[in-house]
Amino acid sequence: MNFTPPPPGERRLALFDLDHTLLPIDSDYEWARFLARVGAIDGDEHTRRNDDYLRQYQAGTLNIFEFLEFQLAPLAAHPRAQLDRWHLQYMDEVIRPAIQPAARDLVSRHLERGDLCALVTATNEFVTAPIAAEFGLAHLVATTVEAVNGAYTGRPAGTPSFREGKVTRTHAWLASLGAAFEGFTTSWFYSDSINDLPLLSLVTHPVATNPDDRLARLAAERGWAVLRLFE
Repeated sequence: MNFTPPPPGERRLALFDLDHTLLPIDSDYEWARFLARVGAIDGDEHTRRNDDYLRQYQAGTLNIFEFLEFQLAPLAAHPRAQLDRWHLQYMDEVIRPAIQPAARDLVSRHLERGDLCALVTATNEFVTAPIAAEFGLAHLVATTVEAVNGAYTGRPAGTPSFREGKVTRTHAWLASLGAAFEGFTTSWFYSDSINDLPLLSLVTHPVATNPDDRLARLAAERGWAVLRLFE
């Protein structure tokens, strides 16, 4: 792909999905597997349900609210300090070893060029905020987790960052910066999933990144760029 410096006065926006886009794994799925390994959850039952929800996501049939009720429950079951300790271990054992140079380079090229960049993911903010920081991304649009007095309730807050919700949440994030999509001459969204079609359709440069079969077919039909980071 061509990463030339922008002409004077041009504003660029680069948005990145996370799971199977910048990472060759699903961070939410692997977080649950990690919790099972450290004994924080009932591994067999959680894995069975986790696998079922992953298949629903891949098929485009996932009920996000049902899934979040299941997936956020462990955050309410343990003190925040313990969750933070586990997440440090998770970063060391699971996430950092999975990050590949091609993904780091993609993000770095946009950042070094001065593009406004954000990680836009359906995975919750607790899991993904340290991952965004690992990629050098200061902006995160993720599913927000409700907290009371610093403790997670296990419920989402506001609109989940999923399908059309990614568009809603990205608009809100840009508005918080005093910006809007219309203010950018060029915009990218990198994603692997057909679930991200609403946001892919909004940017000027949708990039099917390590695409699933349905997104690969759609990208071919529409002439969208295809990027395979992990081959």
